[in-house]
Amino acid sequence: MAASSKVTAFLVLAAFVVVLMAAGEASAAVTCGQVGSSLAPCIPYATGKATAPSQGCCSGMKSLNAMARTSADRQGVCRCLKNLAGTVKSVNLGVVAGAPAKCGVSVPFPISMSTDCNK
Repeated sequence: MAASSKVTAFLVLAAFVVVLMAAGEASAAVTCGQVGSSLAPCIPYATGKATAPSQGCCSGMKSLNAMARTSADRQGVCRCLKNLAGTVKSVNLGVVAGAPAKCGVSVPFPISMSTDCNK
């Protein structure tokens, strides 16, 4: 399975953290490229090749959360990643769901593939 497919699957789930966080002030739109760059260091953890998220992974999650400050930004991030999610089957969804907490990113809801990006 291609590394880019693994990145995509993890990013979809991690984006749910961003999508549902409380709205902040207006900011520039977050691009899919920025999302991928921010969360790429999380792939080893998401695929079981690391036992904990790396410092780069956690920094990327925190950075992405800071970038996606408006509802529109978070919805765009979610849609971008969710469209690509079906291409990967090897990411451990349970591990991904716990990654934000391991990185100190507060998520008051479960991370799930059923999240509605429009909310």
